[in-house]
Amino acid sequence: MTVTLQEAQTTLTELIRTRPPGEPLLITDGGVVVATLLTPPPASPTPVPKLGTLRGTVLSMEHFDDPLPGFEEYT
Repeated sequence: MTVTLQEAQTTLTELIRTRPPGEPLLITDGGVVVATLLTPPPASPTPVPKLGTLRGTVLSMEHFDDPLPGFEEYT
């Protein structure tokens, strides 16, 4: 679709809202293309994380803070 610069200035909001995603709109001035308006495709929804999917991946060790064998003299 092609519109003149004057038409684009007066109806820009409508042109943006009614454009199908990915279809270019050529804006001309004096018969020369001066701009191309391209609406992006709709954003894909962000997936919602499911609770409990990482269960068992975090280790909690009972004796984590105990001194290492052979380093008792440094504690």
